[in-house]
Amino acid sequence: MEAFWHSTSHIMASAVSKIFKDVKLGMGPPISDGFYYDFDCHITEDDLVKIEEEMRKIIKENLHFEKITMTKDEAKKYLSKEGQSYKLEILDEIKDNEVSFFQNGDFIDLCKGPHIERTGEIKAFKLLRLAGAYWRGSEKNPMLTRIYGISFKSQKELDDYLLKIEEAKKRDHRVLGEQLGLFNIYDEVGGGLIFYHPKGNILRDEIIYFLKKEHRKRGYLELTTPHIGKKSLWETSGHCDYYKENMYFIKKDDEDYVLKPMNCPGHIMVYKSTIRSYSELPLRFFELGTVYRYERSGVLHGLLRVRGFTQDDAHIFCREEQLKDEIKGVCKFAFDMLSSFGFKEYDVYLSTKPEKYVGSDEIWDLATNALRDVLKEECLNFSIDEGEGVFYGPKIDIKLKDALGRHWQGPTIQVDFNLPKRFDISYMGNDGKKHQPVMIHRVVLGSLERFMGALIEHYAGKLPLWLSPIQVLILPITDNQLDYAEKIEKGLLDEGIRAELDKRSERLQRKIKDAYNMKIPYLAIIGNKEREGEKISLRHREKGDIGTFTMDDFISLVKEGIAKKA
Repeated sequence: MEAFWHSTSHIMASAVSKIFKDVKLGMGPPISDGFYYDFDCHITEDDLVKIEEEMRKIIKENLHFEKITMTKDEAKKYLSKEGQSYKLEILDEIKDNEVSFFQNGDFIDLCKGPHIERTGEIKAFKLLRLAGAYWRGSEKNPMLTRIYGISFKSQKELDDYLLKIEEAKKRDHRVLGEQLGLFNIYDEVGGGLIFYHPKGNILRDEIIYFLKKEHRKRGYLELTTPHIGKKSLWETSGHCDYYKENMYFIKKDDEDYVLKPMNCPGHIMVYKSTIRSYSELPLRFFELGTVYRYERSGVLHGLLRVRGFTQDDAHIFCREEQLKDEIKGVCKFAFDMLSSFGFKEYDVYLSTKPEKYVGSDEIWDLATNALRDVLKEECLNFSIDEGEGVFYGPKIDIKLKDALGRHWQGPTIQVDFNLPKRFDISYMGNDGKKHQPVMIHRVVLGSLERFMGALIEHYAGKLPLWLSPIQVLILPITDNQLDYAEKIEKGLLDEGIRAELDKRSERLQRKIKDAYNMKIPYLAIIGNKEREGEKISLRHREKGDIGTFTMDDFISLVKEGIAKKA
């Protein structure tokens, strides 16, 4: 599909070039769900219809995608003549003496391919939206117009995709976050910085409580480390060399500090605080550590892409012979956690050595093979993600699938022989000599912010009972039932059930409608009949009316649902 979508982006660029004669072309790559192309040209939403009409003509002509080879000098002359300054910039970065162009009809574009054979192979497409995009992603460069699109080999595939897009809009965590009173972002404070409102904080706390409990069961020791540290710490770790553009630097009283982008150096400091014995290993340190990373304003996106976030971060220090068992333990932990939150499907990737890295190739091979061996021994299907490891080690990435089949970054497991060496950490072996431990960096949910965003969209805001900020909303029909309703509220709160009483002087149907919009699992409706019989009429979020219960029976019902993580 990459070639298919990339070919459609060329057809779109061809159509735009016909409509807007002096347009300058940026890039037009395939992406995970379709394609885009960047244009230096004023294009409006109304223009998308005209562009689609022109694309249909090009597709109907069934034009051949023809590869043309030029020397760099020939390409430079051609692009200069056409006034394609952005393509000239790309050309300068190509190291080969020969470059390729692809032509369909009169349209020629600098491109390495691949493409489909003919334009007529595209049977259905849709231009989805416009966006602004800085050239090469830098705010210092011109703002271009980006057009996103999708194409398929049949109209049915396109129709299904568009239905999925509409459903995704309904599940948008940014809209639901505001509707449900969970979180907000304030321009006065800064982009990518999350404010959790009371209901959002309850959701966050429930996740944290569960995380801490599960970590304790598996022998993790919890830490809390500072939010800032001396710059020299991050020079030793290598972050200043390999991660500088994402870091915040602070200068105070002639000392340089860093707002921490990672928790690992802090955990290493705790490890180094005393002499460690081989008998202590594996040593598992865990922290719900808040970190800060600079992200360009154009990529910030609700809870999914932020500048300040909290990770369920852990670092395992172990002996080399313990490494594979620890990786297996983390894998099981991660899958158990995803299942507990209702994520049953996922894809697994082995991310290998990036272009810029620390340490020897021998060490990288050792770490990569350990991860690969575990994936094979555990019979986990996985794909290789070439060059996507972190600068200090390879990793396993687990991308969970939501109810719409979309992928979300989740657990990650990184094997690191390099930071222990850079920080000169060791343990005393049973031979009385110093040895260097291996370090595993891991998260089992990842960023709490991103995970909560995925959770909200997966459930379309209808969070499971155990996570719902309000589990029971009590609705008295009139003020005559307030005294009994207050008694029910107190009884539920005393049992640890999150209950709230709606005291508004509104009609019952209005209260029910508002509760439905707030996605509350149980509504306890109280009229004179319920008050006199000391009963509760229950309405379930999905099932509707489920009958009348005594207080004790209702408490048992809710507690059972919470315990089962329903």
